[in-house]
Amino acid sequence: MGEIGGNDYNHAFDSGRNIEEIQSFVPPVINAIGSAINEFIELGAVTLMVPGNFPIGCLPTYLTNFMSSNKEAYDPETGCLIWLNEFAMYHNDMLQIELNRIKKLRPYATIIYADYYNAAMSFFRSPIEYGFSGGALTACCGAGGPYNFDPSVECGYPASTACDDPSSHASWDGLHMTEAAYRWIAKGLLQGPYTVPPINTSSCVSLPVISTQSSKRKRGKEGGDAAELVVDGLAEDGEVFFDADGRAVIV
Repeated sequence: MGEIGGNDYNHAFDSGRNIEEIQSFVPPVINAIGSAINEFIELGAVTLMVPGNFPIGCLPTYLTNFMSSNKEAYDPETGCLIWLNEFAMYHNDMLQIELNRIKKLRPYATIIYADYYNAAMSFFRSPIEYGFSGGALTACCGAGGPYNFDPSVECGYPASTACDDPSSHASWDGLHMTEAAYRWIAKGLLQGPYTVPPINTSSCVSLPVISTQSSKRKRGKEGGDAAELVVDGLAEDGEVFFDADGRAVIV
């Protein structure tokens, strides 16, 4: 399942609602997730992976919008905003309670909790160890500022610029992460220890290998070089490329 509730919280925080009011949104969001799970099971699903919330206090958009002069508001280890991460953990705790409730009612279904929060926190705590030389708290694409995020000049606007190597950053545009960050999260889910229960990868279907070939390059939409995305074993009916800024170009 895709993440449910993230945008509900994003819009609430953006609109200036206080934390107590936003916390009151968590129960109906959790209920909506539970209803979606039950509907999928009734439609025949037997295995579902349900993701939790990311550590939003580590995202450049939140770090910018809720910047504080109070040093105690920040985690000294990561630089993330503590109160926002506590909100994310509250959502995740409530979600796991709901998942356990559904598991008892539907023991024939396998429901896996994907711990996005701790999978991501691993590289927020040690960005260099994960290859994020540009940092985990600054966006690759933005318009300056302490976290390279300006809500009035979003990534893609004329005044914004993208870093040369998106894989050196955990954040792409201040809200969404880079492919490199998502790759680490996926590895943490598939190889452990960030799923409950752990995933048995030996029973997973074999997927085609995806690789970016630097030897085969074409021109992107905006005239820059684009690396072709090669999917082994699949016919090249359509072609997918990545522009220099990391965005996909489908031709």
